[in-house]
Amino acid sequence: MRTLIAIPCMDSVPTQFAMSLSGLQKTGEVKQVYSVSSLIYDARNSLARQAIAEKFDRVLWLDSDMVFSPDLFNRLSNALDDGRDMVSGIYFTRKPPIKPVIFSEAGYEHVEGAREVKPVAATMYDYPEGIFEVAAVGFGGVMMNVSLLKEVEEKYGLPFAPMLGFGEDISFCLRVRDLGKKIWCDSSIKMGHVGFRIITEEMYRESRNA
Repeated sequence: MRTLIAIPCMDSVPTQFAMSLSGLQKTGEVKQVYSVSSLIYDARNSLARQAIAEKFDRVLWLDSDMVFSPDLFNRLSNALDDGRDMVSGIYFTRKPPIKPVIFSEAGYEHVEGAREVKPVAATMYDYPEGIFEVAAVGFGGVMMNVSLLKEVEEKYGLPFAPMLGFGEDISFCLRVRDLGKKIWCDSSIKMGHVGFRIITEEMYRESRNA
C-alpha cells in the first residue's frame, strides 16, 4: 500500500504540528509532500494531481495547524481497509464559538420566491462515538482512496475548486456525495486545532455546557 501524506500550507508550520508529524506511526510505502500556496484549494489540487500521477493508493490529508496522536495514520488506514473510501478524524474550530468541523447537512436550497439557491451547511453538534456517516467534513485529518480522487477529477475537473458559498473541503464532499459515495467520521480519532491555544473536544463540551 502506497500512501501520500499531503500537507497544504503557507510559509511555515507550527512547532506542535511538526512534533505530531515526526511521531506519526506509518505502515507501507509513504511519501510526505508539502504544497505551499496562499490559496488552499490550489495547494490541494496540486497535491491531488501528484497523488494520481504517481499512482498512490491513498492520501492522508493533514492541515498544518493540527495536532494528533501517533496512531492517526494506522487507525484511518484500518477504517479504509473495512471498505470505506474516505474517513476523517474529529477536530473543532479554533475560534469561538467552538464547534465540530463535521456537517450533518451540506448543499443548496432554493430561496422562496426567487430563482437563486443558497448554500447550507449544518454543523453536527451532537455526534456518536465511533464511525458514522456525515454530509461533509473539514480536511484537518482525512484519509481517502486515490481511486475516489480520480473519480471526482474525471467528472468535475479540479476536485477542490470552490463551489458557490463553500470552501474547497465542503465542495469536494459535495462532489463525492454526488457520485453516490459516503463520507465517514470516526469521533474516537481526536485531533487538536492549533490556535492561541489547542482546541480539544473537552473544550467544546465545556462551551456547550456553559
